Amino acid sequence: MEFHHKDYPNHVCRLKKSLYGLKQAPKAWYQRFTDFVTLQGFHQSKSDNSLFVYQHGRDVAYLIIYVDDIILTTSSDALRHRLMSALSGEFAMKDLGPLSYFLGIQVKRDGNHMFLSQEAYVRDIIHRASMDSCKPVATPVDTQTKLSADSGALHDDPTAYRSLAGALQYLTFTRPDISYAVQQVCMHMHSPRVIHWNALKRIIRYIQGTSAYGLHLGPARDLSLLAYTDADWAGCPDTRRSTSGYCVYLGDNLISWSSKRQSTISRSSAEAEYRGVANVVADICWLRNLLLELHHPLSRATLVYCDNVSAIYLSGNPVQHQRTKHIELDIHFVREQVQRGHIRVLHVPSRHQIADIFTKGLPRVLFDDFRSSLSIRPPNASTAGV
Repeated sequence: MEFHHKDYPNHVCRLKKSLYGLKQAPKAWYQRFTDFVTLQGFHQSKSDNSLFVYQHGRDVAYLIIYVDDIILTTSSDALRHRLMSALSGEFAMKDLGPLSYFLGIQVKRDGNHMFLSQEAYVRDIIHRASMDSCKPVATPVDTQTKLSADSGALHDDPTAYRSLAGALQYLTFTRPDISYAVQQVCMHMHSPRVIHWNALKRIIRYIQGTSAYGLHLGPARDLSLLAYTDADWAGCPDTRRSTSGYCVYLGDNLISWSSKRQSTISRSSAEAEYRGVANVVADICWLRNLLLELHHPLSRATLVYCDNVSAIYLSGNPVQHQRTKHIELDIHFVREQVQRGHIRVLHVPSRHQIADIFTKGLPRVLFDDFRSSLSIRPPNASTAGV
């Protein structure tokens, strides 16, 4: 429907206020919110545009926004009340109290500790799959050969497969223990087969028995980053690309993890491992910059543990060999961070390589051990009923 003014038929209307539902509305809302909190003394983070940092003297506040959901944490109640008063005076919002639920993630507190879980979301996934009474299994993936794109017959309901696989992806936000299994089933969304559907159902059977599990976080005694990285060389049976994974800790708290198939083929296990090192170093660089913006700069090098001796030598050896020229970019990137004193790449025995859980299926005993190292377990008894 068009509106024409009888006196100005060639003019167009200029909106002074964006209308809900238009494509321009989210951008206009975000810009208006950014302009306002900037006037209140916040600085927008360069590492994450949804994060705003406030610091004046001893007063510190962090604000993070996702569409119209906001988390605000401050160093004092007086500062929180003042900022909340300013925000509610400008926008239609209300204070929901201490953080307990955000974007489907449930937050339970026990003193200075937090427990993040998605138990209700897990139950919804199980119900959508019509597997409410299924028998649980101990691990989300078996230790057999990896899934192939062309094995077996096509699955008769690819839409349901894609829907459940996508739902499981969001679950990995608090359940890193299923990251590898979910990554494997998500690689076959374009043409799922019965074998892939069975692998997806195994993940659901696993979360059926661990629905109450979640990620535990606590106060960090030592503000330092520690990382583990691993790669399963040429593990993909179709492309022979490697799967690399890593996990990063801040103190004792797991804060970042990844399980991903590498974009190129590696010609040796050392090359695959080194690409994995480069991936985690890139993430560490981002985390160090983020901590700097949060006014908690790191003074010590971040330790990166790898179980491949050749990859460790490459990170410190300034000599460029003929056989490593094709991975020159990754080598220079990691070496530069090592030379600056930001990164140290050290060896860890394979038995203690926690990142193994992100690259392959593991036997139950080893899987349980690594899952515990990721701080994935049921809620503490004192928080179970909160």
